[in-house]
Amino acid sequence: MNLELTWRLLRGGGRRGLLGTWLTLGAVAVSTALLLFAVAANFAFDARADRGAWRNPVPAVSGAVAIEASRYDYVRDQAITVVDLAALKPDVPAPPGMPRFPQPGEVWLSPALTELIRQLPADQLAKRYPDVRGILGDEALVHPDELVAVVGHAPDALEMTAPRSDDWIIGKPPTRVSSLTGTPGEDAEAYRALALVASVLMLVPLLVFGGAAARLTVARRDQRLAALRLVGATPGQVVRMTAAEAMVVALAGALTGAAAFALAVPLLARIEMQGGPWYVGDLFPSPLVLAGVLVAVPLLVGLSAVAGLRRVVVSPLGVAKRETPPALRFVRVLALLVVLAVFPLLARDTSVAIVAVALALAFLCVNLVGPWVVGLIGRITAGTARGPAGLLAGRRLVDDPRSAWRTVSGVALTGFVAGFLGLLSPDGFAGDAGPPQLRVTAPAGRVEQVTEQARERLAAAKVPATVKSSKQTVVAALGSSADAATVDRARTALAGLVPGRTPTTEADDQRFGIDILADVRVGTIVVLSVSFLVAIASAGITAASSILDRRQTYGLLRLAGTPLEVLDRARRAETLIPLTVMGGGAIVVGAFCATPFMMGQISTVGVITLVGCVVAGFAGVIGAGAMSRPLLRSVTTDPAPRPD
Repeated sequence: MNLELTWRLLRGGGRRGLLGTWLTLGAVAVSTALLLFAVAANFAFDARADRGAWRNPVPAVSGAVAIEASRYDYVRDQAITVVDLAALKPDVPAPPGMPRFPQPGEVWLSPALTELIRQLPADQLAKRYPDVRGILGDEALVHPDELVAVVGHAPDALEMTAPRSDDWIIGKPPTRVSSLTGTPGEDAEAYRALALVASVLMLVPLLVFGGAAARLTVARRDQRLAALRLVGATPGQVVRMTAAEAMVVALAGALTGAAAFALAVPLLARIEMQGGPWYVGDLFPSPLVLAGVLVAVPLLVGLSAVAGLRRVVVSPLGVAKRETPPALRFVRVLALLVVLAVFPLLARDTSVAIVAVALALAFLCVNLVGPWVVGLIGRITAGTARGPAGLLAGRRLVDDPRSAWRTVSGVALTGFVAGFLGLLSPDGFAGDAGPPQLRVTAPAGRVEQVTEQARERLAAAKVPATVKSSKQTVVAALGSSADAATVDRARTALAGLVPGRTPTTEADDQRFGIDILADVRVGTIVVLSVSFLVAIASAGITAASSILDRRQTYGLLRLAGTPLEVLDRARRAETLIPLTVMGGGAIVVGAFCATPFMMGQISTVGVITLVGCVVAGFAGVIGAGAMSRPLLRSVTTDPAPRPD
């Protein structure tokens, strides 16, 4: 009987009641789609780490079957991962993406590197890998556009015996391994950590928005359920009807959001991170994860809806009489102050999980303290009002600070994200302003020999260069007129000059740092884009829902002679005043939380990011309010009571 009554009430709410239902469904759909993206990003980085793990060798304790080493080559300002392999016994299992273990001298290339070899002249790239025997499969690649070369060697070849640097940014020295399973490298772990922090910055606003979706049209629901309580419905029946109504709508919204995410995945896969785009399959969550999200979202919405029923269950007559709820307590502010006090201590922990938890707590405390601050702002606004619009705005903020906070919470929490990321946005490296120079470290005792060989090779390749040595480093200065093609011709000429070591420029040595800073910028844009989608959707949906909730109040004010312009100004004031205070406060809190992670001075990029976020946030809220103005005119045109 409860389910049947719930379904009748849901369908029989009239045109505006159905509009509120559609608003809730839309809010849940947006939340679910973005939630799946935030969750899938972590699994996508895990998939990349697993596919690239075979290049990061684990030393064999016993029973070594092969020797593995890696290094980086470069072409056209792109890195090529070169994996050197040598079998120690016959029938060694094939590396990922290859049909068999490579024989000495054989080369296997990734599809993107194969295509690049076809495009460039042979003296710029192809001559570095003369004996190509096949193309690597997807199992060996981190992303579709990755440049990878696997080269086979004899176990006693200099490439597999000569010492190399153990700096993981340069490559991996020859290592005896018992299998080619490997382990995720340091770069993969760094991206995993960044993905986890980014997920926290996206997930918390999404969860807040998803919970707020259950509170849309809350006043109408409270009045309807209070009437049912007054005519004899038990508290249990009210709770069950509320949960059923919220979860039915939420399930429909979650399915819609999942479908929207599936359609968007091919576009999301084009976002370049860690050197290239994504395999589409990496961004699709597993069926278990998808099922978990589709179950968790309706449950969250149902619990949030039930949590707001305390007034209805305890005092239905108070709801019917529209009594003002008791003021929020200062303990909310104390919770935020405690978290901010301990945050610098937690941020010192090297565990990314601890840092992510601390960041999430700070995020949630900002959301917790928001309604209290809005109530305080309302009392100040009402006390200092010099006109009817200010008085109406202040009284509305005091009467229902939670509803007012839901309207601006999306943009305020985005301010927290902008404040946190703004201070951490890097300006980048200065770069090498001089002429290009290729450098390679020569073995002890062979510096002069390597220097002379470098001169001969460059002369044979007709590359003008000045070759000299400094300690154990051989330097080939190519001159200020050398272009990218000349540099690549010089790289090809010097390939194999020192077995296992690649001639590099200063820009090559900074490549990992340059790439990760570029990825941090892309990640910042992605996180802020998600945050702003949530903020704008939240502002627009909650603004429309707030009008539906208060249509009786607006109708009575219009009957009393209040002009529509005054009502609209009051509505804007009750949004922009809390937004200014809470948005600025959230930015300050976010910047404070970013302080322990800063290296150096505040960047120009960060300042521009913050200013852009502030402008975009205010523009989004003002635009959302303007879009709901026709609805305000509609509900006040005919203020007579309606049967729905």
